[in-house]
This record gives sequence, structure tokens and C-alpha cells, in this order.
Amino acid sequence: MSDLNRAAPRIVACPNGPLLVRGELDLVTPEGDPIERKRRTIALCRCGVSSIKPFCDGTHKAIGFTTTE
Repeated sequence: MSDLNRAAPRIVACPNGPLLVRGELDLVTPEGDPIERKRRTIALCRCGVSSIKPFCDGTHKAIGFTTTE
């Protein structure tokens, strides 16, 4: 798909939860290696405790992770 046809990404910070990423976006490691996306909308971990980082596994609920407004 050409860059002109890609949907602009949108990132939503969920209160006390992950970052939801919607739209076309390339994810890469700090070294620049691609991270495979299997869905159009993904949840990225913000609590730092997920066992499937960079993706959210719901652990934020178990540890009581909170965010500010």
C-alpha cells in the first residue's frame, strides 16, 4: 500500500490503561527491527509490567496502575 493510501494513525490514552493505536503505523524496536502487527487496532503497554511488551496483556488492572488526567 502506498504511503498516500495509508490511514493516518490515531493514538488514544485509556485512563488507567494502555495506549490504543488505530490506523496504519509501522512499529519498530529501538534497534529499528519491525514488530509484527496482527490487528488494525492494537493496545500498547503503559504500566511496564505486561508479559507481551510492547503490547498490553491487561496486567495494569491486577497491579492497580493509575494515570493522571
